[in-house]
Amino acid sequence: MKRLTAVALTTAMLIATGAAQAQSAEDLMKAKGCLGCHDFNTKKVGPAFKDVAAKHKGNAGAEAALVAKLKDGKGHMKINASEAEIKTMVGRALK
Repeated sequence: MKRLTAVALTTAMLIATGAAQAQSAEDLMKAKGCLGCHDFNTKKVGPAFKDVAAKHKGNAGAEAALVAKLKDGKGHMKINASEAEIKTMVGRALK
């Protein structure tokens, strides 16, 4: 019985983790507060994501640089998110 319970708990955790990873970039941006300062098309407190994408167009290292900036809080407020979540959001912002 203990083994069955452990397997069930492990399965539930894996499903929950997968669901969190499948969360859309827009949902993450909303949940992490990005949309308070940024918008996709118009400047708010911070630049519009379309302007960020235009600025970094053709720069192969842009995604890694932006992820590091958001993760470490250098030049932008630190984002309380996992590296995978930040990559998802940056990937969407650079589209």
